[in-house]
Amino acid sequence: MTTTETRMIRCPACSTLNRVPLEKFKRGIDGVCGHCKEPLHLFEPVTLTDANFADQVESSTLPVLIDLWAPWCGPCRMVAPIVEQLAREWASRIRVGKLNIDDNPSTQARFNVRSIPTLLILKGGREIDRIVGAAPKMDIVRRLEQIA
Repeated sequence: MTTTETRMIRCPACSTLNRVPLEKFKRGIDGVCGHCKEPLHLFEPVTLTDANFADQVESSTLPVLIDLWAPWCGPCRMVAPIVEQLAREWASRIRVGKLNIDDNPSTQARFNVRSIPTLLILKGGREIDRIVGAAPKMDIVRRLEQIA
């Protein structure tokens, strides 16, 4: 009997925890939630809100990179493509989320975010690193390599 390595991924639509074979990540195949049948969006950032933060981040079995941004922020728009690339490239090792601070003031206040863009790296629901400002991709990758 062969054991298949898996990752536990929470559905962005219904918050059900899904076991996804690592082979799907390697082959670039997106998963579907076993409960609600919605796509798991394994290779793109999940939209985070004050309401879904606990389900999507705090209970994640993977480390989570969170992009705190706002639509009016020029540097945030510069970092956005990097965050999307990291979501695809690191899909089997981290979960990536984006949180619009204008729409979600509670989470912004909870993490005392005073400047954007801010990238938070959380593991087990706790902040373990913070990158403030429009950092180059290699700087972000270097930080992620230390935890994932």
